[in-house]
Amino acid sequence: MAAEINDDIFFATIGELDSRLKAREFSDVDLVRAFAQRLEQLGPRYNALALPLTEVAIRRAKEVDSDLKRERYRGPLQGIPFGAKDLLSYANHPTTWGARPYAAQVFDYTATALQKLDKTGAVLIGKLAMVELAGGGGYRFPSASMFGPGLNPWDRTRWSGGSSSGSASAVAAGLVPFALGSETSESILTPAAFCGVTGLRPTYGLVSRYGAMALSWTMDKIGPLCHSAEDCGLVLAVIAGGDHADPGSAHKGFYYAPQYARPVKTLRIGYAPADFAEWAQPAARPAFEQALAVIRETGAQLVETRLPDLPYSALTATIIQAEGASVFEPLIASGRVQELADAKQIAGLKAGLEISANDYLKAMRIRSQLQHKIRLLFVDVDVLISPSRFGPAPKVTEPLDKNPSGQTPKDLGLSALIPAGNLAGLPALSLPCGFTDGLPLGIQLVGPAFSEGVLLTVAKEFQTRTDWHRKRPKV
Repeated sequence: MAAEINDDIFFATIGELDSRLKAREFSDVDLVRAFAQRLEQLGPRYNALALPLTEVAIRRAKEVDSDLKRERYRGPLQGIPFGAKDLLSYANHPTTWGARPYAAQVFDYTATALQKLDKTGAVLIGKLAMVELAGGGGYRFPSASMFGPGLNPWDRTRWSGGSSSGSASAVAAGLVPFALGSETSESILTPAAFCGVTGLRPTYGLVSRYGAMALSWTMDKIGPLCHSAEDCGLVLAVIAGGDHADPGSAHKGFYYAPQYARPVKTLRIGYAPADFAEWAQPAARPAFEQALAVIRETGAQLVETRLPDLPYSALTATIIQAEGASVFEPLIASGRVQELADAKQIAGLKAGLEISANDYLKAMRIRSQLQHKIRLLFVDVDVLISPSRFGPAPKVTEPLDKNPSGQTPKDLGLSALIPAGNLAGLPALSLPCGFTDGLPLGIQLVGPAFSEGVLLTVAKEFQTRTDWHRKRPKV
């Protein structure tokens, strides 16, 4: 049976794998073993693997096979192997947070999101590498991780994106069918765009963060990276839901029902011409314009719009630095913060302790105004669309604070959509939309709170009309 598991299987969607498991084309043990061995073998090539869980996974797969043999079906994720960013605790196994000071850290409980996936029969085959402390304090180089810089499967001289670097590269390279990542500022959308996979950042509070490393308790979110939007919907349906163990839980669930979706042609989609003509890197503009053309072909009404002029980056930095420094105060006080790999990050965490209560509260007051103004945007449009990142992945040797163009356009457009969306707690999807110089590009969809169903509808229609999400790197 194992001989039948080839590249087509390694890059198959969840729905395709589910059908083949139910048809008994191969056992779940064979499927899990094949993926686990591939993750162990190829994961280090991309600095993507934090901890293999092969033996535990095969034992779990035997239980799944027993259920399938008795036709005990628990849902489309039953038997599907997956990986999880190493900030999610997995009982009695190391959870390093990507940082040397926590290399031997072990918890005696499992994160809620992983518990939910296990209950439906999904099989965790490995913990995946990440930027240290999910980027807390800010970092200057992709090498800010005890696992080394995340390497992009499309070109290993390029970055896979942070801080969910291992999650994105593992999906892109066909090492796992899907992975869990997290986003506080841009850590699902950026690696999804750079690696050419589909990434979903849920509404703040929709997915429990119990058992996940805290960086910013008012902004942290857990979400999936997958081969398709439909797969993201299937995973979100399992991991979403209320949890009293997470004080930030919205106590809402999510049911993925595309058959009842509102037709895309009835939607109004906001965009800013400046994003595509000025902010996007010149070589990337044709791909982004073509993506916008595909959206037009759906019959959706495109409406020109722009974000209110607010200090998005400054607000994001103040809130994350203040909350992150509070979380990691023991690390800073102990002096072990010096063990981190990135000098800028060490300095940033220390500086976060110097942010006054007055400055933090001022930032939170302006954030409330921002949230109100962004809610007003959605009076006129249902969805916003903009490039996820304005160009492809940078080289791993380049500093991340380098401006590729050296210029900043005057028209804000929707260029600050990532920090704006995170400050407002809004859901977003990054979809592969083409290539430049052999490197993937991504387009993002953002909607009002709890509009994941609408975003997935638009995304699924986009992916029905394009095949960028089915492109594979030469692994």
